[in-house]
Amino acid sequence: MSETATKAPGAVQADPGRWKALVFIALAQLMVVLDATIVNIALPSAQQDLGISDGNRQWVVTAYALAFGGLLLFGGRIADLWGRKRAFVVGLSGFAAASALGGAATNEAMMFGARALQGVFGALLAPAALSLLAVMFTDAKERAKAFGIYGAIAGGGGAVGLILGGFLTEYLDWRWTFFVNIPFAVVAAAGAYFVIREPEGGRNRSPLDIPGVFLSTLGLVALVYGFTRAESEGWSDSLTVGMFVASGVLLLTFVLVEAKVKAPLLPLRVITERNRGGVYLSLGLAIIAMFGLFLFLTYYLQVVKGYTPVKTGFAFLPMIVGMITGSTQIGARLMTRVPPRLLMGPGFLVAALGMLLLTRMEIGSSYATLLLPAMLLLGLGMGSAFMPAMSLSTQGVQARDAGVASAMVNTSQQVGGAIGTALLNTVAASATTSYITGHMASATSAPQRQLVQLEGMVHGYTSAIWFAVGILVTAAVIALTLVNAGKPDMGAVTGSDAQDADDAAPVPVVAH
Repeated sequence: MSETATKAPGAVQADPGRWKALVFIALAQLMVVLDATIVNIALPSAQQDLGISDGNRQWVVTAYALAFGGLLLFGGRIADLWGRKRAFVVGLSGFAAASALGGAATNEAMMFGARALQGVFGALLAPAALSLLAVMFTDAKERAKAFGIYGAIAGGGGAVGLILGGFLTEYLDWRWTFFVNIPFAVVAAAGAYFVIREPEGGRNRSPLDIPGVFLSTLGLVALVYGFTRAESEGWSDSLTVGMFVASGVLLLTFVLVEAKVKAPLLPLRVITERNRGGVYLSLGLAIIAMFGLFLFLTYYLQVVKGYTPVKTGFAFLPMIVGMITGSTQIGARLMTRVPPRLLMGPGFLVAALGMLLLTRMEIGSSYATLLLPAMLLLGLGMGSAFMPAMSLSTQGVQARDAGVASAMVNTSQQVGGAIGTALLNTVAASATTSYITGHMASATSAPQRQLVQLEGMVHGYTSAIWFAVGILVTAAVIALTLVNAGKPDMGAVTGSDAQDADDAAPVPVVAH
């Protein structure tokens, strides 16, 4: 694409360094996504070294999830207020420092604090990264390529984390799953500082909506904690129910407040626009299905099939290849030629087909004939769907709202991940218990009882995967019915930064 390509009236002149900037933005995104899975692989070793009890070990994951999920909207608004470049560099620096603290942890309190700090700075970093792409890439074809790369990393990075986490834990030490973030962060921060030039006039300098910050943060923390607690304590636990009730009240109050205040934390125009609302909802549902699957396949490969952590990581490679191919070769090539719904809907359905294959999983299932094709289909489908979803989530939004719109993408993913892990784990555990109860009586020897245990585990996984199939089909239906944007105009797709602050209407996507 020529630097002098014709731009739509009022479009921002493209930054000549935008492709170099993309390298550092992608590197930062990879670090955040890797961290979500890499620590899970290291958790058993870290628990043993630091003397963390079984009851408390969940806080290594939960402390991060609560801080990250709860503060995303605030982080997105800070990026709009400070400027995305500054928020991006500060987020990277803080994430690196928190990672160093986690790697050097000598007790559980130090570890939990480091994970919470990672979540705080991750909540600043993630929206800043996506919103930088939104305001720097304004040409439709270039935007397609940029979001193709970003979508591939967002989708496949978690699986890469399984491989890297296995290597570091098995051949070095669990502490390296934290220390590995430091070079990523230093390179990305240095590159961003020298290369990224944010378009002028895109900041939202309105006063900070303090009530909105408190209500959204507490509401999201209560929601994420509710699902996390449901996984370990059950859905009928009084504190679990209390968290869901509190979350509902807080988030409803948040919406009412946002509708009335002059400078809301989350302008309701960002989520009530039909296409963005459809993206947030369908993406959140797809993540529910994906997070549950990562968990089940990891346990299936290691516990049932006896794979090592490294071998388990490599077993996920077909999914990574599928995601990269779907995002960069299918999504990016077709995004400027067909409406987004015709990539998102079929993409989720292809992923559902891959998930459907996994419902046939048994103890002796062949990796080559069942797991490999299923993971390829999952990767291709998710990659093809994620890429236009990521782009559409910030397309047509005012530059001053880009940070908070980006934060909503991350929020839907974070909440979806918490729901997926808790909901599908509960379904699997219930099905496993039922199967073992019904079959254990006929097992007369120790090997037979062990076989029933393994069969019960696999039965639980496949039962939960059936739910995941339904969730992906629902995501496809939502994408096909709610998302009605046409293929993007070949000129700029983002509104001018210089529009008057009172002009709240988003720039429409030109339909063909």
